[in-house]
Amino acid sequence: MSLAAWDVEASKRGIGNGVDMGNREILIIFIVLVLAAVFLFVWMRRDRGKEPEDRLPEALSEPLDGRSGPASPPIAATPVDVIATTVEVPPAPTILPAPEGPPDDLTRMKGVGPKLVALLHELGVTHFSQIAAWTDEDIAAIDQRLGTFKGRIQRDRWVEQARHLAEDDASGFEAKFGKLG
Repeated sequence: MSLAAWDVEASKRGIGNGVDMGNREILIIFIVLVLAAVFLFVWMRRDRGKEPEDRLPEALSEPLDGRSGPASPPIAATPVDVIATTVEVPPAPTILPAPEGPPDDLTRMKGVGPKLVALLHELGVTHFSQIAAWTDEDIAAIDQRLGTFKGRIQRDRWVEQARHLAEDDASGFEAKFGKLG
C-alpha cells in the first residue's frame, strides 16, 4: 500500500482525528529537531579545550572603563622593596610523656571523634592525664596544630573533661557533660 493510499484509507476510517500531518512531515520535523540539537551542542562546546587566554584576546586589549581606542600600555615591572616581617609561632606545647600502658579512649570526651583522636596521637597525646595537665600556653600551641578542629579545646572544655576522666570520676563527668558513651 502506498503512502497516498494509506492516507485515503486512514481518512475513511477516521484515523488521525483530524490531523493532516502525515508520517513524512513528522519524520522531517524530527530530523530538523535532531539537527538543531546537534548544532546547539557543538556550538556550546566550541571553546572547550582552549586555554582561557586564547578565547578572549580582543577583550583583554580593550579598556575596562568602556572608552574606545587602544588600551594603555602595560605597567612595567619595577623592583619592589621587600619588607621583612616576623610571624609569631606559638611555642611548642609541653606535652607530658605518655604514661605506661595502652592509650586511653579519647573518644569518651564529648566532641572528640576518631579523626581528632588520630590527630592527637600524631601530636603525642594519648592519655587523659596529658590533656588534664595542659596550661593556657599549651592549649594555644596545640590549638594551632588542630587545623579544621581549631577552637574545639576551649569550646568543648577538653581539659575539664580530661580531669574527670583521668581521675575515673564518671559521676562528676556525667553531672557536667552528660552521660558517658
